Amino acid sequence: MKQYVFIILLTAAVTFVLAWAVWRLSLKYKLYPGIRERDVHTTPTPRLGGIAMFIGVLAAFAVSSQHPFFSIVWAQPEQIYALLGATALIVVVGVLDDLWDLDWMIKLGAQFLAAGVIAWFGQLQIYTLPLGGMTIFSSWVSFTLTVFSIVVVMNAVNFIDGLDGLVAGVCLIANVVFFAYSYMVFRDIGASTYFNLSSLIAAVLIGACIGFLPLNWSPARLFMGDAGALMLGLLMACSAIAITGNFDPALIADNDSFGRSQLLGAFIPILLPVVVVLLPLLDFGLAVVRRMSRGKSPFSPDRKHLHHRMLDMGHSDRDAVLIFYAWTALVSLSVLLMYIGTTLEWPGDYLIGAAYGLVGIAACLVVTFTPSRRRAAELARARHPEPEPQPDLAPAQEDAR
Repeated sequence: MKQYVFIILLTAAVTFVLAWAVWRLSLKYKLYPGIRERDVHTTPTPRLGGIAMFIGVLAAFAVSSQHPFFSIVWAQPEQIYALLGATALIVVVGVLDDLWDLDWMIKLGAQFLAAGVIAWFGQLQIYTLPLGGMTIFSSWVSFTLTVFSIVVVMNAVNFIDGLDGLVAGVCLIANVVFFAYSYMVFRDIGASTYFNLSSLIAAVLIGACIGFLPLNWSPARLFMGDAGALMLGLLMACSAIAITGNFDPALIADNDSFGRSQLLGAFIPILLPVVVVLLPLLDFGLAVVRRMSRGKSPFSPDRKHLHHRMLDMGHSDRDAVLIFYAWTALVSLSVLLMYIGTTLEWPGDYLIGAAYGLVGIAACLVVTFTPSRRRAAELARARHPEPEPQPDLAPAQEDAR
């Protein structure tokens, strides 16, 4: 665990220092776009924070390559090189888009190319799905499923990037939960070491988000842009694929002396990687349906994302972000607690996670649908301003007579 903590702190430090440098250089050379109609912020802000995050990720992987504890991760170096090469491609395209607004077809093509590099050259694929047993796909089915999964998660994360600190905080929470999950899984299957690619990626992303948040918290001085959001989505998808698509949940049951629930043992390994990005996936799905139903491209921008709707309900920017944090923590921790509960001695302890989830859902629903009355009133007045009173001309007309 100490080695993972070291990687987190290293990534956070490198990302923070470089984010500050990118911010200063962007202001000096005016490397920031104008305000768009769908934007929430009112001051032009640099969008190149993804560069700092990417270099922080590179630094962490470079250090891990020289660390003896991570030698098992680097046993297949071509997998790491393919992953980092694809990430570099996404970051370059994201930076170009942040500066000059590329056509969505170019961005989508680059995403499929990056995902294809990971699946083909890195051989990081979904070979199995733990759904009540091992399902082994053909090579082309595995390749196709992997590519589409990576592209969907990339866009889902990118779609919620609309408020200060939203993506960095949501991904921080999601990766903390996923890191704990991956660490526990390798413990439960009796692995000889806890060092693996999935946990390493999650630890690196935790550090990148921690290092970036100070400059991205409201009011943000620096945005991560498409480069940062797409990179987070790509690496999160790869982290999930590295563990979920390559192990048999039956191994957990075989190593469980307390009679783990076979049902949960079969479904949680695929359920948790999905729920940690549930809000981004939900927003992405709603956006695609909404835009295509209107005859538009699924990637055409609008102001109907979940965070926009929360602002329209009367929440402040910061309150909306904190509510997103709460929902992410609630959903992901509920499933993690259910997983932990199945390892306890008393049968049915996985219900602890379910109970936590029900109570948390009730609390989050109340907070979500009861925004500040004062804020709601201010928003209503801004939308429907009262007409200015007209001067009384009657006395002047009498004098004229």
